[in-house]
Amino acid sequence: MGKNPGMKKILIISPHFPPSNLVNVHRARLFATHLPAFGWEPIVLTVHEKYYEEKPDWNLVKLLPENLRVEKVKALPVKPVRLVGDIGIRGFIPLLIKAVQLIRKEHVDFLYIPVPSNYTALIGRLAHMYTGIPYGIDYNDPWIYRPFHRLKPFSKEWCVLRLAYVLEPFSVKKAVLITAVAPGYYQGVYARNPHLKNACVWVAMPHGGEPEDHRRIKSLNLKPYLFKKNKHRFQFVYAGAMWPHAYKPLESICSAIAHDEKLKTQIEIHFIGTGRHPNDPEGFNIRPVAEKWELWQTCIYEYPARIPYLDVLVHLQAADGIFILGSTEPHYTPSKVYQAVLSEKPILAVLHSQSTAVQIIRNTRAGIVLDFDGENGLTHIEQAFADNCNRFLCFAAQFHPGQIDRQAFASYSAREVTRRLAEALDQALLRVRAG
Repeated sequence: MGKNPGMKKILIISPHFPPSNLVNVHRARLFATHLPAFGWEPIVLTVHEKYYEEKPDWNLVKLLPENLRVEKVKALPVKPVRLVGDIGIRGFIPLLIKAVQLIRKEHVDFLYIPVPSNYTALIGRLAHMYTGIPYGIDYNDPWIYRPFHRLKPFSKEWCVLRLAYVLEPFSVKKAVLITAVAPGYYQGVYARNPHLKNACVWVAMPHGGEPEDHRRIKSLNLKPYLFKKNKHRFQFVYAGAMWPHAYKPLESICSAIAHDEKLKTQIEIHFIGTGRHPNDPEGFNIRPVAEKWELWQTCIYEYPARIPYLDVLVHLQAADGIFILGSTEPHYTPSKVYQAVLSEKPILAVLHSQSTAVQIIRNTRAGIVLDFDGENGLTHIEQAFADNCNRFLCFAAQFHPGQIDRQAFASYSAREVTRRLAEALDQALLRVRAG
C-alpha cells in the first residue's frame, strides 16, 4: 500500500491494545488517534485479544478512530499450561516477523515502541538490523529501576533485573529517539548509555488527558456500581494500580486518619483496581493496611479487581472528590492526574515533591497537594494529612469545575502531547536522513 500524500508512516508496536483494559494501552491509543493531525499515519501492531489474560473491554474499541489500521498477530497461549505470562515474550517472534514485513511492504518511516512490555524494545533493534528502519522507545516505566546487587541473588526479581542490564543496552544502542512520561523515567538510560547523548532525541511527554473519553461515557449510558452515595460523608475515589513504593505513604495517611476522631466520621476513600492481580476480586492490597488501623469499611474500602476504563471514569464522576496517592520515588508521575482533572472533581493528592503532577494540580487549580520528600517525608505526611484534608474539604465545598485553568491544562492534553511526539519524530527522522 502507498502513502497518503504528505504523510509519513509510523509503525507502533503495542502488544496490548484495545480491547485490552491494561493502563498502558492508552498511551498507544491516544498517540494513534492524534498523530494524523501532525502529518504521521499510524499503523498499530498488536497481539490478538484472544491471547490476552485479562478480560477484554469492548467499549474501549469504540474510542478508536474508525480508519485506524490495526494489525494483529498470534502469541503463545497461557492455557492449558502457562509457561510465561509476559505478552512481549509470548508474542515476540510473530511481532518481529510482522513488523519487518510491514516495514518493507508499507515503506514505514519510523518504528515506535512504548514499553512495557520491556522485551518488545528488542524488536526495535532487531528490525533496525534487518531493514535499517529508524526506531524509538517510549518509557512508561523505567526498565532498570534499581541495582540488581541489592536483591536476593537468583530470586525471580534478581534474574529479571539482571537480564534487563543485558537487554536494555542492546535494545537502545541504535535508537534515535527516546521518550518517556517524565525525565526520571529515562535518566537511567541516559547515564548507562552515554553514547546516546547526542545520537538520540530525548523528550519527556506526560500521559495526556483525552476530553473526548469523558464525553463518550454519557452516550454509552454507563452507571456506577461499586458503591452507593453517602450524603453524610465526603467520598473519595482512588482508581488505578497500587505501587510498591506507595505503601509507606499509605501507612502514614491511615495513621493520620486513625488518630483524628472527627476526620474518621467525615470521609470515605474507595480504592478501585488496586489488587495484586487484575482479575482477582480477592487480591486485596489496601485492606490489610486499613484493618491494621481499624479503618476497613468505615473509612477505607477496596475493590481489588480491575474494572473497565470507562467504568473507572464513571466512578470518578460519581465521587465527591478524587484521591491521588504518589510514591516515595521522585520519578513517579501518576497518569491518573489527567483523568482526575478531566472528571471535573476536586483533587486531594499526596505526592513526592519532585513529581511533575504536583505542579499540574497546582497550576490548574484543580485541588490540594500535600507534597513530601520521599522516605524522609513520611512523618510529615502523618503530621500534616489531617490539616490538609480539612483544608481540602473547605476547598471542595467551594469548588466549581469552571475554576480549573483550562489553558494551563491544555499543555497536558493528549493532542498536545502527541504534537510534541510528532515534532520529536520529525527531528529524529531529519537527523537520520541528514546522516
